[in-house]
Amino acid sequence: MKATPLPPRLAAAFEKQELACRNLGSPFTSLICGSIARNGLPQSKMRTIMVDWVGDPSSAGDALPIRLCSALHELVLTRADDGLCRIYPPNHQNITAEHLHGAILSAVHSHDDFLTTRLQRAPQTNEVRRSTALLAGFLHIADRTGLPLDISEIGASAGLNLQFDRFAHRIDGNRYGAPASKVQLEPDWSGPPPPPARLEVEDRRGCDLSPFDLTQYSEQTRLLSYVWADQQDRLERLRAAMAAAPPVQIDRADAVDWLQVRLKTVRKGRAHVLFHTIAWQYLPEAAKKLGRDIIEQAGAQATRSAPLFLLAMEPDGRSPGAGLRLDSWPDGSSEELARVDFHGRWIKWNEAAE
Repeated sequence: MKATPLPPRLAAAFEKQELACRNLGSPFTSLICGSIARNGLPQSKMRTIMVDWVGDPSSAGDALPIRLCSALHELVLTRADDGLCRIYPPNHQNITAEHLHGAILSAVHSHDDFLTTRLQRAPQTNEVRRSTALLAGFLHIADRTGLPLDISEIGASAGLNLQFDRFAHRIDGNRYGAPASKVQLEPDWSGPPPPPARLEVEDRRGCDLSPFDLTQYSEQTRLLSYVWADQQDRLERLRAAMAAAPPVQIDRADAVDWLQVRLKTVRKGRAHVLFHTIAWQYLPEAAKKLGRDIIEQAGAQATRSAPLFLLAMEPDGRSPGAGLRLDSWPDGSSEELARVDFHGRWIKWNEAAE
């Protein structure tokens, strides 16, 4: 099947993702992105949508390469495409870019409608290793306020990171969370450890435009598809988290609409912590501005006995990794707590944050 070269903007997005995947320990996904960047895709409905995409197709925006990689991975997880199954992990040793690209072209031809539909979904990785950085942030807040927490996640996906305290964490030799959990998290940590604060979560809730129902096998499979196919440890960790975590309420809602409702409640005697991890970037610019305005308006009403916090792990154009920032009200402060690997493999805590 013949491939047509991609427009420069789209090819550059795949090249950028090729490098990111290589740096994040996924040579196989890097090979996928590189082969598409240099050789293109066949004429198809899916390719037309990608070429005509209005937003930023790169990982800094709408992440079209990741959307396509996850859709191809789902075809493998469901065993819907024999050609891909024969060369995807664990059968990928010594695979060439040419062979891989040929299998991708065939898959696009055979599954154009499925791939076109999946391309409309923003990535929803729900990487549970990020919960260690969240744990440290929540401990920081609990130590500062001495209050129990209500936590609210924007872009919660399956809600696994809302259950951060139900996983086992080891930080700088210290244990946190639930030591007996099958989800064992031990990032490479540098900087001072989190304070030994008493951590109580009284209410936890999230929102997502397309939340996962993990009681459904098809939903579990779609969530797994966002993990890169050659990263077996991440796949196993996600499977363990899905099996271990009890249900938590995720509202099917637009983030801005949900914030307006969620922030109406006065939470006297509790610290309300809004948080998100690699999710805010997928909101339209107008929604980001409106959402921020809503948060700041609620912050203006915060008090010492009912403080408001925003804990955000997002790319910020700096390296390494993503910034973990904390905005606090009523004092109106903003600080970077840490730099965090996008998949939570390492955390560099800022000593000035303690």
